[in-house]
This record gives sequence, C-alpha cells and structure tokens, in this order.
Amino acid sequence: MKTVTKEAMTQAAEPLEGELGHINRLARRELTAEEVYTFAVRLCDNQTDRDEEYFDRAALEKLAGLFVGKTGIFDHSWSAKDQTARLYRTEVVEEPGVVTQAGEPGCYLKGYAYMLRTAENEALIREIEGGIKKEVSVSCAVSRCVCSICGNDINDRALCSHVKGRIYEGKRCMVKLEDPTDAYEWSFVAVPAQRSAGVVKAYGTGKTLRQMLAGMDRSGPWEAELRQLEKEAAAGRKYLEGLRQETVRLGLLAEEGMPGQVLRSIADKLEGEELEALRACYEKRLEKTMALPTQLSYGGGQTGPAGDDGAFSI
Repeated sequence: MKTVTKEAMTQAAEPLEGELGHINRLARRELTAEEVYTFAVRLCDNQTDRDEEYFDRAALEKLAGLFVGKTGIFDHSWSAKDQTARLYRTEVVEEPGVVTQAGEPGCYLKGYAYMLRTAENEALIREIEGGIKKEVSVSCAVSRCVCSICGNDINDRALCSHVKGRIYEGKRCMVKLEDPTDAYEWSFVAVPAQRSAGVVKAYGTGKTLRQMLAGMDRSGPWEAELRQLEKEAAAGRKYLEGLRQETVRLGLLAEEGMPGQVLRSIADKLEGEELEALRACYEKRLEKTMALPTQLSYGGGQTGPAGDDGAFSI
C-alpha cells in the first residue's frame, strides 16, 4: 500500500440552498448560514504529475466518498489544534476538451469545505478570499501502483523492473494509482509542486520520513543515522548509474550493430547484480575478440647471438 499527497487549489464558494443539510450532518448542532463560511477545493485530478503518477476516473470516484468528512489542517500537521475546516461534500467534475497523457478524458475531484465564522478564523477567511491561501495538499492511501509498461505493481520488483519516467520501446513508463483505501486529511500548504493541481508524494503514513521525524529531538541518534542512510543511498544510485553506462559502453563494443538505445533500455531494466554479470560477460567476450597478438616471442627459432637478438624484434 502506498500513501500519496496531492496538491490542489481552493475556489471561492458561497453557501447554497441545501448545503446546510450536508454540513449539519457533520455538526453536533444545527448551524445557520450566518455561522459558516464555505469554499470549494480542487482536491486532485487524473492528470499525470511530475512523478509520472496519476489517478484514473475510478480512483477519483472512490476518493470522492472517502474524503467526505475529512478535516483540513496546515502543512500536514496531524494535530487537533491545527484543524481549520472540514469537507462536507465532494463530486467528480468533467473537464470538456481535456485529454490526459494516459489518453483519458480529463476530470478532477472537487470538494466543498466549511469552517466556522469565529474570531480565530477571520484572518484565514480573509486570506482565502484574497487568494493568499489557495493551494492545498491531500493525503490518501492506494493499494496498487500499476506500471503502464507491464501492468504489474511497480513496487513489486520481482514482477516489474521498469522505472517511472523512462522510455521503453517508445513508451514512457507511468504509474496508475489504483483502488484507494483511505483518505487521511487535506492541508493548506505554501508551495504547489504539480503543473496544474500540484502534486507532492509521501510514503508510509502520508508524510516523508523527515516530516515524521521533524518534531523529534534533532540531537537524537536517528538524525545522524538518517544522514548516513541518505549518503549511502546517493552513493548507491551514483554507482548504479555508472554501472549502467559502463555496461552499455562495453555492449556497444561487443555487440556489433546493436543500437545504443536498445542496450540502454536493457540496462535500465536490470539491477546491480544483473548489471555486474552482464558487464563481466561483455568483458570476457571483448578479451577474446579484441586481444592483441604478443609482440615478444620466446618459443623455438634460432639460437645463439643472432637468435637471441631476433627474439626481441618488434
């Protein structure tokens, strides 16, 4: 299971007739139109994001039900004191004329949120109306991340060896986020990350590892360990890329007429041990096919001073 967060945008909305019925199903007492402030939010869409991931229409439809009643907070801070608003209704909205990178008709999940008109919320309401607070980031969980190349879960390396964003036989590898299982929250954030709605990804609990550890004592032993893990991961990625390049280089020498793009595509699908084995295979083949003749010969031939001189002729 993977947890993702997607950034979106708020939209102005006035209380409409019948909206109070949806709101009051979540409230402990009957609220009046004068007590609430409402606005609409573009939660997420089916466009491919910067991480080459996207929801399909079926996922958005399921998320629509999961997000009803979910609270709005700030910067994914899972604290009751940071609660600001709540979604009381959602719907999937069509975008006529829009076609996604995956070839699907464009659509997005729209949420309707309410908050109380209190003295504490006055500043936030002004910022929403003034366009300052626009971007929000939603956090949810999905059960499958389907590779567009092979159709398997891209996180199952036993079945899928493809890498998001890379080209395989002319097709870009993208990941479809399928079967949402939960919606956690939505947050006001400062900086959008996606082309239109904005997308940020997190794993495990809706937050990155550093975000989860941010509230802990930075002098703790975990900080040094995390830095070391990050350094080792970066070194590993650098080594793997160098290994791929070297394997492709040797392959171009060993496989006469083989296009470099084909060799790179093969290398992209292999992990470290497989690449090392392929590189060794190319090296052995090149030793046989490209070995130079020995310049010095000591076997047989003349003897004596003339023969000794001739043995060292180049």
